Amino acid sequence: MAKRNRKLGSGFTFLTFICNLFMFLGSGYLIYQLSLLKNVENNLRLIGSIILGLFCLLLLIISFKFKRKGKKGKLFITLFLILLIGAAGLFGGYNVDKVYSALNKVSDTSGYKTYSSSLVTLSTNKASSLEDIDDDVLGILSDKESLEGNIIPKELIKEKKLKNETKEYSTFIEMIDDLYAGKINYIFLPTNYSVMFGSMDGYTDIKDKTKIIHTKKKKVKEKGSKSTGKSVTEPFTVLIMGVDSEEEGIKGSSFNGDSLMLITFNPKTLNTTILSIPRDSYVPISCFAGKRKNKITHAAWQGEECMMDTIKDLLDVDIDYYVKINFRGAVELVDTLGGVEIDVPYNLCEQDSYRRWGKNTVYIEKGLQTLDGEKALAFSRNRHPNPEMCSAKWTNYNSSDFIRGMHQQEVVGAILNKIKTAKNLDTIYKLLDTISNNMVTNMSTDQILSLYNVFKDVASHTDKDTNMADVLGFNRLQLNGYDTRIVDYGGTNLSLYNYVLYKSSVKEVSDAMKENLGIKKSKTVKTFSFNINTPYEKEVIGAKTTDNTTVVQVPNFVGQLVSYAQSWGSKNGVSIVVNGGNGYVLSQNVPAGANVEDVKSITVSSGGTNSETKKTDTTKETKTNDTNKINDKNKTNEKKEEDPAINNSGVTNNTDSDKETETDNDDNEN
Repeated sequence: MAKRNRKLGSGFTFLTFICNLFMFLGSGYLIYQLSLLKNVENNLRLIGSIILGLFCLLLLIISFKFKRKGKKGKLFITLFLILLIGAAGLFGGYNVDKVYSALNKVSDTSGYKTYSSSLVTLSTNKASSLEDIDDDVLGILSDKESLEGNIIPKELIKEKKLKNETKEYSTFIEMIDDLYAGKINYIFLPTNYSVMFGSMDGYTDIKDKTKIIHTKKKKVKEKGSKSTGKSVTEPFTVLIMGVDSEEEGIKGSSFNGDSLMLITFNPKTLNTTILSIPRDSYVPISCFAGKRKNKITHAAWQGEECMMDTIKDLLDVDIDYYVKINFRGAVELVDTLGGVEIDVPYNLCEQDSYRRWGKNTVYIEKGLQTLDGEKALAFSRNRHPNPEMCSAKWTNYNSSDFIRGMHQQEVVGAILNKIKTAKNLDTIYKLLDTISNNMVTNMSTDQILSLYNVFKDVASHTDKDTNMADVLGFNRLQLNGYDTRIVDYGGTNLSLYNYVLYKSSVKEVSDAMKENLGIKKSKTVKTFSFNINTPYEKEVIGAKTTDNTTVVQVPNFVGQLVSYAQSWGSKNGVSIVVNGGNGYVLSQNVPAGANVEDVKSITVSSGGTNSETKKTDTTKETKTNDTNKINDKNKTNEKKEEDPAINNSGVTNNTDSDKETETDNDDNEN
C-alpha cells in the first residue's frame, strides 16, 4: 500500500488539485451567470446552484480520497467526471452570459441620448474638411433650444476656433433651399438629415446632392428615457417604433418614425390590444414649440421621449416602455429565422431596405408563401401601389396606412411564431446578435428577464400548430379620420398630406386601452347576434367612429375683397393687417392651407380691381412659394401639385375615390 501511495505522489496531487480547480472555476462561473437571471425560475436556479456546489464539493473529497488510497483507476474516472463538469459549467456559463449580455445591450436605462450635427455642403464642392471652408458664412438654425441646429454647431465653431460668420434660419428646409440655390455654401443639419428629409418631394436626392464636411456628437441627459420601474406582472404598455436608419445598428440620433405600434398587455388575462398609429396622423407634437400640430412621424426627429409624450398626450395613456427597432435589422432577423410564412393578398412591388427602386425593386406575388427578410420588410412597408415604378401586374390593388398596419402586425406575429421554434444553438446566437445590434428599449435588463414568465405562461397554452396571437387574444384598434393637405406653417412651410383624427375615434381607442390596463371598468356586452350565412368578423374598435372634427385652414384671399378677409379674420380670431386700399387682395404673407391654430395675424396687400388681381396672380390659387420651389427642383412632381382635390381655399375636397391615393401626394414617404 505504501508503494502505491508513493506512485500516486506529488504529481497526482498537483493533477487532482488542477482538475478540481478547473471544476470549481467552471461551476462557479455558471452559478454566477445564473444568479444574474433574476425573476427567471428563481427556485430552480437556487436549488440547482446548491446541488451543483454540493456535488462539486463531494467530487473534491472523493478525488483526494482515491488519490490518498492509491486507487489510480477510480481517480482517473473521477478526474474525468470533474473535468467534464468544469467544461459543462464553462459552456453553460458562456451561453447564459451571451444571453444576458445581449439583453443588457438592448436595455438602455442610462437616460442619455446622443445628438449629432454635421456641417453639410453640396457634393460638387471640392471642400472636404473644416480647413477648406475659408471664410464662408455658415448656416445655423435660429432656435436656440435646438441641439442639432444651434447648440452643437455653436460649440463646434468655438471648439475649432472658427472665425466664420453665421446666418440664422427659421427652418432646416430654408437652409437646404438656400444651399441648393447657391446662396450659402455650408449649413449645419442633423447628421441623419438624408433620412429626415430624403422622403420629401424635392429632396429625395438630398443624399446624392450633398456631403458631410465635419460631424460633432453630444451626449445629453434626458428625463424621459429611463425605465418606469413598473413590474411586468402588472398590466403595461409598450410602444414599438420601427425606424429607418442610414447605417446598420440602432444606436445614435433621431430617426423617422416609419412604423408606430402601441400595445397594451394584461398578464393576468393574457389579453392584448394592438394599435398601429398612422404615421401621417395630424396631432400636437409635445416637443415642438407650443405643441404645434404636425405629422406624428416627425416627433421621432426629436427622439423617443418626444414620441412617447406625443402619444401619451393623444391617447391619455401612460407609456411604460418603448422598443425601437431598426428595419435593416428586421431583414436580418427574418433571414436568420429562415423566413416567415405570410398569406400575401395581392401582387405588389416595393423599394428594398435601402429605399432603392430599379434593379433593386422587391416583387412579391399573391399567395401563401415564406418571405425572406427583404420581402417581409417590403410587405410591411407597402401602403399604396406604385404604378410609376412597376407594371400593372404589381399595382392592381387598393391599400392604405391601415392595411399596412395590419401587414406589420401579421409579420410581427409570424416572427414570434418562428422564434418559439428556434432550437439550433447557432441560430439562437445569430438571433441574439441581430436583436442586440438592432433593438433598444428603456426596460431594465431585469424587467426584460421578467418577461420570461409571461412568455412561459403563453407558451404553456400553445403548441406547434397554435398561433400565439390566438392565445394572447389580440384586440385590434384603429384610429379613424379624414385626409387633407395642410401647409406646415412655421415648420417646413411645405404643403403636406395629413390624416386628421376624429376625436370620438381617439376616445374609443383610448377607452379600450384603459379597460385592458384595468384603469377603466369594462363594459359588459349583454346581447349578441349573428347570421349563420355571414362569416363573423371581430370588431375593430375605433375603425368606423366618426364625428365633425375639422381643421380650420387659411383660405386663399387673392382675388377676394379685403372686407371678406377681414370678416374671416374676425370670425376665426386672426388679425388681418392690410397694406393698401380696400379693394381686392393681391397677395397674402400666410399661405392658403395653413392651420389657423398656427396663425396669429395675416398681412394682405390690396388694390386694383378683381380682374386685375386675377391677371397678376393666377398661380397663387393653390400653390405656396415653397411648393413652387419644389416643383422647380423636381419636375416629376408637377402632376401631384396640380391635385384637383385642392379647392381654391387651399383645403382638400375629400371623396371616397381619392382617399386611397391621397397619400401619394404628401412628401412621398413610405
